Amino acid sequence: MSYPETLEYLYAQMPEYQRIGHLAYKPGLENSHRLDTLFNHPHQRYRTIHVGGTNGKGSTSHLLAAILGESGYKVGLYTSPHLVDFRERIRVNGEMVPEGYVIDFVEKYRDRVEPIMPSFFELTMEMAFLYFAEQQVDVAVVEVGLGGRLDSTNIISPDLCVITNIGFDHMQYLGNTLPEIAAEKAGIIKSGVAVVIGEAEDEAVREVFDTKARSVGAPILFAERELSGFSADWNNDQWRIDTCEYPNLTYQLGGFAQEKNARTVLTAVSELKRQGYRIPEEAVYGGFAHVKELTGLRGRWELLQTRPRIICDTGHNAHGIRYIVSQLQQENYHRLHMVFGMVNDKDITPVLAMLPRQANYYFTRASVERALDGETLAQQAAAFGLQGDCYGGVASAIEAAKENADEDDLIFIGGSSFIVADALPLFR
Repeated sequence: MSYPETLEYLYAQMPEYQRIGHLAYKPGLENSHRLDTLFNHPHQRYRTIHVGGTNGKGSTSHLLAAILGESGYKVGLYTSPHLVDFRERIRVNGEMVPEGYVIDFVEKYRDRVEPIMPSFFELTMEMAFLYFAEQQVDVAVVEVGLGGRLDSTNIISPDLCVITNIGFDHMQYLGNTLPEIAAEKAGIIKSGVAVVIGEAEDEAVREVFDTKARSVGAPILFAERELSGFSADWNNDQWRIDTCEYPNLTYQLGGFAQEKNARTVLTAVSELKRQGYRIPEEAVYGGFAHVKELTGLRGRWELLQTRPRIICDTGHNAHGIRYIVSQLQQENYHRLHMVFGMVNDKDITPVLAMLPRQANYYFTRASVERALDGETLAQQAAAFGLQGDCYGGVASAIEAAKENADEDDLIFIGGSSFIVADALPLFR
């Protein structure tokens, strides 16, 4: 099979949750353990770090991988979803898994794998674990797919767990209250394994984490209580982070949410050093300053064009959109244009309620089955005073926004990772 044919096989035989939603969701670890046994437990051949949470886990995973790579480690990185190319999910020191490896893996193992009937995520996770073992990585940073307790990745035995934050998302699977969601995320906390909690503003959420950590004897670190002298300054589209140990850190990733991620990662680095990881000071500075080049991360308050300014961001729920709205309020522009779309299996009203009304909207849908129809989105948005036109695809919506925008306007593209995924190839 060719590479595109191989991907079509994976999508057809093992549907991807990100593309079709709940029909592809398989909670539980039974399939993961069966696959892991079939492949002789490849993740046991290297160290791992497990990263979960509602938002920010992708940025946190990439930044940790960048810092470890700059420290001289050979680093595997497994994240999801991908934006443009499936291979973004599986990287070693920033390099994507070769197309040939994906093809060979499917052709070699499909007859043994099919009887297990794994999900797309379960199989691609095991592909990543095996690839990392064959590449003889020193450590792999593994991002949770959905939730934590029942997520496929929860078969690993990591050196460190990180939970970035808790917000309302995927409630049909994780619960309708923040403590319920936190309990699912806390499922990655393991006996004797230190855990870093990035944000826990809600006292009930903190209690969930504290209780779980005590029950399994896991040291727990709340990032908001760590790092003496921490401060963050946003200026000229860039963060400058200061701590007593790392003054004047230049952070390449934009977006107001990155302040929290930076604190989380620095707390994790401190704990890894305590465990014996060799992470020199220059590696921390290099990782923060060059995370995009080192890992290939995209779509985090990313500037795509300067005149007019065009920015995209993968924030896709109320917890993430609130940072985007706050940042838009700080931007200087004449008029704001919003190319916006969401998925069809979430309550979108909390997001619509906080979006800026003084903007021209270009409602559209991404090229995945889960995408919400642009006309339906526009009808719901109108109830919140959001006005605009509907477009059949992201490309036509962006083209219309560019035609209507003056040089001193701002075009924002987002609402869903899939909107950003459709947009990025248009700006190569």
